[in-house]
Amino acid sequence: MKSQHSSNDEDEHQLSSLGYCWWRSAAKFDECVRLKSDIPNIASLTPRVRVLRELERLALISHEGLNEVRYKLQMYRSGDFWVPTGGIKKEEMDIPPVITILLVGFSGSGKSSLVNLMYSVLGRSGLIPFAQTSSGCASKYTTMYMEEHNVMRSLQGGFCVYDSRGFSYGKIGDALEELSSWMSDGVHHNQLCLRSGDDVLLEDDAETAGLRPSSKFVQRTVNFSMVVVNIAEVYKALKASDSKPLEATRELFHSPGLRNCNENPMLILTHGDLLTTEQRIDIRIKLCERLGISETNGVYDIVCLTEYGFLAEESDPVTAYAVTEAVYRALLIADRGHFPKKNLQDWAVFLFSWLMCLTGALFAFLADLCSKLGRRDKLKH
Repeated sequence: MKSQHSSNDEDEHQLSSLGYCWWRSAAKFDECVRLKSDIPNIASLTPRVRVLRELERLALISHEGLNEVRYKLQMYRSGDFWVPTGGIKKEEMDIPPVITILLVGFSGSGKSSLVNLMYSVLGRSGLIPFAQTSSGCASKYTTMYMEEHNVMRSLQGGFCVYDSRGFSYGKIGDALEELSSWMSDGVHHNQLCLRSGDDVLLEDDAETAGLRPSSKFVQRTVNFSMVVVNIAEVYKALKASDSKPLEATRELFHSPGLRNCNENPMLILTHGDLLTTEQRIDIRIKLCERLGISETNGVYDIVCLTEYGFLAEESDPVTAYAVTEAVYRALLIADRGHFPKKNLQDWAVFLFSWLMCLTGALFAFLADLCSKLGRRDKLKH
């Protein structure tokens, strides 16, 4: 019994010495029960305590789990996380050669910073030289294009991350329409994202800059999406009694286009370093309540840059592990959403059903035509 108390005291001392656990300054942190102790009924916990427990979980496994999850991503090949169901073999599944993760969000949400952080955390031992996103390029026109990133910096990577152009809060209708086209038609590198109000000469200027879209790039089908939200901007708007960013985020998160790709998109919260601990937790809870999702399942609070402007990988192991786990979970969900390939019998049934539908439509048209002709003859007599 004494040794058990001693072990708990050591764990308490070790946890309290971790300076990067910013949420430990929260007023209700004492309510958060340690994961290594008896776990109470999760349903009885308040949303704030559930968030604190999730952050505590990330802190406990960040050092031990980072290298393990990073290694799994380095060795990952498309379809590795697929689970056989119904006796269907992996060879019978329609699995793309590369899993595509799409980052979507409003302008200034931190998508490009998140991609740069993925390069820093995941591509440490890669083969391809560092490639920076458009936010670090000199040309202002690169933000008009989709960007494909191999964040593992490996020629054998089984997934890629797409950085998209940010949407506008005031044009959510156009944003949802454009997003729907990305999800249904697919995306490719340097895909032009022109919108109403853009200069029509941008396309010609982009061609001069060597960024004109080309058919040489592979068309990718989006397999998973991450919604990136600037919580500092949402908090500032709510404080000024402006709910437009919050409502626009809700419409984007629940858009039919994203739901058709994956039932629950992942929510990535950025720019939280501009807020205090209490503000970060409060806005996370309020945002999740408005979106109708859990505060802990599939939600990650990621600080992409430190207060000195450096990537947070070395200075914040929790952030490094959080972005690694987010990518791992995205691939896990994407691999379990594949459909079986259509064989000859499936195509035969598909064609037969369409033939029957056309036949039924033809007979319905003939019946309606004959009915009108018969009614006309009666009126004549």
